[in-house]
Amino acid sequence: MISVKNEPITMDSINYTSKSNIFFSCTEKAYRSVESNVPEHVAIHVFSGSLGVADSKGTYLIKQGETALFYRNMLARFVKYPSEKTPFKSVAIAFSQSFLAKFYSAQELSENYVPKMEVQRIKKHPLISSLFDSILPYEDLEGDSIPKPISDLKLQEAISILRTVDIRTDNLLANFAEQGKLDLVDYMQKNFTFNIPLERFAYLTGRSLATFKRDFEKAFQSTPQKWLLEKRLQEAHFLISRKKQKPSEVYLEVGFENLSHFSRTFKNHFGYNPSTIELSY
Repeated sequence: MISVKNEPITMDSINYTSKSNIFFSCTEKAYRSVESNVPEHVAIHVFSGSLGVADSKGTYLIKQGETALFYRNMLARFVKYPSEKTPFKSVAIAFSQSFLAKFYSAQELSENYVPKMEVQRIKKHPLISSLFDSILPYEDLEGDSIPKPISDLKLQEAISILRTVDIRTDNLLANFAEQGKLDLVDYMQKNFTFNIPLERFAYLTGRSLATFKRDFEKAFQSTPQKWLLEKRLQEAHFLISRKKQKPSEVYLEVGFENLSHFSRTFKNHFGYNPSTIELSY
């Protein structure tokens, strides 16, 4: 998993600006999010530094000058790395389902259209660079939003360019399928480290909260809260004892919000502090 070492992680280390459906991010120090549930499809272009991404399928980097398209309801952790000489800087464009439905109602899809939900790397192209370069000036616009007629035009331009550069874009952006009921065991085994409410786990697996709890106890012979806590602690123990990671590197990675709470819970469960394992290396 991706981790940030020897860097304090505070909100002071990140400058984040949102204007309508366009988001600007500038980070002087390495900044790691606890977790992110991406609510809408979003295209992120990295101007400087690199963006580390960890999801249920693995870890990867979006480097300077690269663009990636992330899918709605994706669970991931993001690490923003500045380069040696410049801060991390990116621009993101979010595409709401209502906007996409209106856009695609007037489009014809390719015969090769295959609906998918997976991260898509967009190849480098002058049109992509021109698109995001043209958006940068809006960061200095006074107020919290870009006038709707302008933001709508930019969204349409963005979709048109993405489709021109890579027709596979339609496989993601034109996928309006409702969230179906997923294999609960498989989903939870892959995503247990993400610290999101049970209501969100229920939604993402296609269930009401009551059905989620009932299906969970039937599948795991345990309550969601108890299973998640034990699973996260077991993963933490493995990462510290076998992978030689520090407790300060692990607690966010396995779904805890702060180090002190992680340490107390770890000791209550195993009978010794996580630092005890570290000292035995």
